[in-house]
Amino acid sequence: MTTRHLPIKDWPQTEQPREKLLNKGPDTLSDAELLAIFLRTGIPGKSAITIARDALLEAGSLRRLLNMSPVDLCKFKGVGTAKYVQFQAGLELGRRYLKEQLEKGTRITSPDISRDYLTLQLRDKPYEAFYVMYLNSKHSVIHSEELFRGTIDSASVPIREVVKEALKFNAAALIVAHNHPSGVAEPSGADKALTETLSLALEMVGVNLLDHFVVGDGEVVSFAEMGCL
Repeated sequence: MTTRHLPIKDWPQTEQPREKLLNKGPDTLSDAELLAIFLRTGIPGKSAITIARDALLEAGSLRRLLNMSPVDLCKFKGVGTAKYVQFQAGLELGRRYLKEQLEKGTRITSPDISRDYLTLQLRDKPYEAFYVMYLNSKHSVIHSEELFRGTIDSASVPIREVVKEALKFNAAALIVAHNHPSGVAEPSGADKALTETLSLALEMVGVNLLDHFVVGDGEVVSFAEMGCL
């Protein structure tokens, strides 16, 4: 019998996901092995890793699996509500860890630094959200937050409120972003109008709009990189 059909506890220690993580680091584990650590136990005839592999194959990707509703995720044998809660808690810990790292004064020296963070924050939201990063004069992060949600355009985003928050945090510069739940990152006419209006309003109070990101499913568009700021 191969290890595929054995309980993970009966595998050689070097092949057990938890031992592998401790000895070699978490980056050496496959998606299925990482999920198996959350699952902990399998079911008769299937180890935790086999359950994880089957779920990943049916979902199509790790991201799709972890973004499933509790009802859909719990349809997989060996996965229940408790496991769904653990998966979501793990995702949220990752988001908060990255946010805390940025809020400790990370200096934004390239669009890639903020792009990765904003993608994690916005890409999988089922609604449109407007996110703001407040920076000091050295472009280090002071604070970041989801400021509005709903349809994002120059009419629905209160420009005065954005300016007010920028002044409250004594920000010298802002990076803003919003997501397109449709998955298409192509900026709309409303997005372009919002960017222009917001940039002008912030400029009047001495705050620089460094970038506006539009987050899609597999792509993130930067207004700065497009030469529109």
